[in-house]
Parts: sequence; structure tokens; C-alpha cells
Amino acid sequence: MPAALAETPSLGAVRRSLRLARGWFGSEERWLARGLAAATVVLTLAQIGIALQVNAWHRNFFDALDRHDSAAMASLAWVFPALAVLTVALSVAQLWARQMLSLSWRRWLVLHLQDAWLQGARAWHLGLMPDAADNPDQRISENTRWATVMAVDLVTGLLHAALTLACFTGLLWTLSGTVQVAGLALPGSMVGVALLYATAGNALTWLVGRRLVGINIARNQAESDHRFALLRVRENAEAVALSSGGTDEARGLRGSFGQVVSVMHDLLKRERQLMWLGSGYGMVAAVLPLLLASPRYFAGVLSLGALMQMAQAFAEVTGALSWFQQNWPRLADWRSHVERIVALEDSLAAATALGASGGIAVRTGAPALALAGLTLWTPDGRVLLDDAEATILPGERVLLQGASGCGKSTLFRAAAGLWPWGVGSIAMPAAAATMLLPQRPYLPLGPLRTALCYPAGPERFGDAALAAALLRCGLPGLARRLDEVQRWDRSLSLGEQQRLGFARLLLHRPDWVLLDEATSALDEAAEASLMRIFEVELAGAALLSIGHRPGLARWHQRVLRLEDGRLQEEVPPLPAPGRQRVAHAHALPEPRPVPRPERALSLGQPAG
Repeated sequence: MPAALAETPSLGAVRRSLRLARGWFGSEERWLARGLAAATVVLTLAQIGIALQVNAWHRNFFDALDRHDSAAMASLAWVFPALAVLTVALSVAQLWARQMLSLSWRRWLVLHLQDAWLQGARAWHLGLMPDAADNPDQRISENTRWATVMAVDLVTGLLHAALTLACFTGLLWTLSGTVQVAGLALPGSMVGVALLYATAGNALTWLVGRRLVGINIARNQAESDHRFALLRVRENAEAVALSSGGTDEARGLRGSFGQVVSVMHDLLKRERQLMWLGSGYGMVAAVLPLLLASPRYFAGVLSLGALMQMAQAFAEVTGALSWFQQNWPRLADWRSHVERIVALEDSLAAATALGASGGIAVRTGAPALALAGLTLWTPDGRVLLDDAEATILPGERVLLQGASGCGKSTLFRAAAGLWPWGVGSIAMPAAAATMLLPQRPYLPLGPLRTALCYPAGPERFGDAALAAALLRCGLPGLARRLDEVQRWDRSLSLGEQQRLGFARLLLHRPDWVLLDEATSALDEAAEASLMRIFEVELAGAALLSIGHRPGLARWHQRVLRLEDGRLQEEVPPLPAPGRQRVAHAHALPEPRPVPRPERALSLGQPAG
């Protein structure tokens, strides 16, 4: 387990939530955060003040009722609407402050996590770590919502309970008077009763609901796994349909959702048990102070108004003391969401450490692409490339071939700075002058022009240039659909997507091009048409290709073969059309066995 993740269980839920809050309260939005928090506190204080006024109004009302004083009743009737309007207004204002506080916090947290996830190669490295937080999309989109909303509501509720307890305890103490018990004078007896009653309720709630935290974490995990299974079927609907795999996928989805149902049964059972406890607790709390104080009322020590005021104060005090009991299910649910967000943050930190711990030095801005003493290995230590030396000069076209799984694409990943398992150095041209085309080009969401211009913005190229690029690459029909919004990675075949990738090359005109099986879905005639681009439109660009077809060699000046960890140069069967073979072929030294370095990383164990 990564070191960052190993520390997580030692943190408490409150410390984890404070960790999330500190980031926002210390960010560039700190004044917004502090202002909304201050508004929430002030409005909560105002609510407590109005509650005290309403409590006093109840005493006066019931005293007037007991005296049959119609005049006092009439004046109190005029006061009540003002108190009601003020109470409602403060409640709405406080709700607005809480909503803005939680929404602003969530917005910052989502953007913070998204940026951290997409920074460098973290998203890719996260997928290489078996102990990393799964389903980051759900953690960012859903868990952030509940973690922030619940945190604000719970903290505001706790503040309200603390202020209520501070304000109403003194009132209840005064109204309770002194009670003689076994010859002892006990002042403030109702405060003691409220304390004992609330303590018993909280203890029972903890005993019944203590497993809710683990159950909610398991529920979040099961829901996340089922959602991922559904998404996977949706993304591969065509393959499932072509293979008639619907029945098998349905079976898998039933099993996935069965885990959700199993966890939910346990969760709902605990919630029913807490409902029994909560319902009984509330009913007894409403009657208990009236029963205990009724002897003093019948003895004439308390007026009816004082009795009702004390009953209301008792309810306020027990409610404040029972905050834990009332909010335990929500606390458990909130904690499960916080756990998932913090686990994602820790995984992102571990992914950063994994990316930074590699022994491969990648230097950009070099005049040529050069490998020096480059050794690459898999996470389990198997050597893919052994002490390779090679240089590709500007304008050269080089083909890299080898058996599937021998490490050709890994070499490209290492050149891009993504592969952490290796030693040696790689000199790369400037990133702005380099483009890499994978086997399936990435097509972002939005109109076709956005996918065509990627990674540049659609405003960079005019419609005429876009249409000309599409026409040259055999996609004339798409020139009329530039503003059409679709899932282009679904509506276009793989061959069309590969043609679209070459159209990007014509628009960006890079000086260095890396092709990773970029024509695998095309027939030989279409492949030849696109590869001819490097002799006409991009005649001066350097090219490094990965491909298996023997016919690809004729479009390159040199062929490098990767076999058994050794990089060797071969002579292509035919010189590239229109070019002379480059005379400075680089002979590679005979490879020697390289033991797995001591600093080799295993999956999920970044150096740090």
C-alpha cells in the first residue's frame, strides 16, 4: 500500500473534513469562504435570539389564557405575526447562507480535484496503482456534493445546538427551582433530568448505530461498482451486441446490483432500529417535563405559562444535548463520503510520487530525438528495453517494429514522460513541435470542429483549412458537419477516426510526429494515401512509427526492431519514395543483461 494511503486510517473523520475545508479557506477564495461562514454564524445567533423571544411569548400567552385576560391575549396576538415573520425570514436567510457556503465549497473542491486528477499524467498513473482510489469520476461528481452539503448542515446544526444549550440551560435552571430529594435540596433539577435523559439516548444511539459508518462506506463502494459496470456496458454496447453477450452482461449486472441490495438491507435494518429509538425518545421528551413539574403547578408554585415555558425549554435543552442521537445516521453517511474524497486525494498524491520517482531523465527542447542508456522494465521487473542507444535526426523517418507486447508503445510512453519504471535518458524535441497519434485518437466532447482541431481551440483554424484537411484525408462528407455535436468516438468508425487524426497533423503541421499503430484500421491503399503526407505536405517532418505491416517499411528510411529487450537496426526492403537512404544509420551496441535495479518500483509503491 502506498505510504500516503497507509496514513489514512489514523485520521479521524473530523480531521479529514477539516483537511478539505482548510484547502478552501486558505485558497484564493478564502474571503468568500470566510464571509459565507460568518454570515451563517450570525444568522444562527439571530435564530437563537428569536427562539428566546418566542419562548417568552409562550409563557405570557399561557399566563393570559390561564387568567382569562382577553386584553393581554389581544396584544400578544399582534406580537405573534411579527415573531413568525422574523422567524421565517431568518430561517430562509440562514438556509441561503448554508446553501451558498456548501455550493461554493463544493465548486472549489470539484475544480481542485479535477485539476489535480488531470495534472501531468496523474490520471494515467492512478490506473497503474492497484491500491489507488477507484472510480474517481464518482468521487469527484457525487461524493463531493454530499461531503460538503452534509458538513455545512452538521456543523451549523451543532453550532445551533451549542448556542441553544447555552441560552436555554440557564432559563431551565431558573424555572426548575429547588426540589427536595431524600432531604437534599437539588437546584435546577430539570437540567439534571435533561442531561441524564439525553446521555441515555445518545448512548443507546451509539450502541445501535455504530456500524453505520462501515455500512455506508460499503454501500458507496457497491453503488460505485454497479455504476461503473453500467458505464462499461454502455461504452461497449456495440461489442456486446455483436457477440450476443447481453445475457451474460445482464447476469453480471444482476450480481453487481445484488451487492448493492445486500448492503442496503443491512443499512435499512439499522435505520429501522434507530427509528424505534428516536420515535420513543421524542414522545417521552415531550411529556416528561410536564409530568415531573405538574406537582409544582398544582401546588401553585408554577403558573401555567411558566409550566409551558419550562416544558419548551426542556425540549430545547434535550434537543441540543441529543444532537448526536438525532444526527448519527447522517454523521455515518457524511463520514463515508469524506473517506472517499480523502482517499482520492491521497491516491493522487501517491500517483504524483510514482511519476516523480522514475529514473528516466526526459529532456525536452533537444534538436533531435535520442535515447541514451535507456532501460525500461515492467512494474514486476521484467526488462522490456535494455540499455538502448539511438538517435533520430530532424527529417528522418524511422519505423519501430517488434512483436506485440515487446515494449514498443512503452517506449513512446517513456518518451512522453509517462513511464516511471526505467533508467537512462531521453532527449525529445519541444513539445509544441511534436504530435503523437495513437491507434485510437482521442475525440473530445463537442462539435466536430473541436475534435478536429484538438488539442488547439476551434477558433485557431478557418473552415476552409478544416475542409481541405478532411478532403485530403478522405473524409469529404464531414466538411459539412463541422458544427454538428455528437459522440464522434462512437459515430465514426476506427478507420474514420484514424483519418481524422491525420487531418489534425495537416492542420498543426508539427516538425516531429510519433505514430503508434495509427493506420491499423485502414487498408493498404488508404494507408499509402495518408503516409504520402510525409512526402508532400509534411515533407520536412521527422517521423517515428510503430507498426506491424511489412509494407510500412517503404515509407521509412530506417527500421528499428525491438526483440528480447534489444533494439537493432534493419535495412528496409525499399528506400522511401523520393528520398535517399540516410547514410548515418546508428549501429546499436550488442545488448547485455541488465538486472532489475534496486530502486525499481512495484505497482502501488511509489518511492517517496
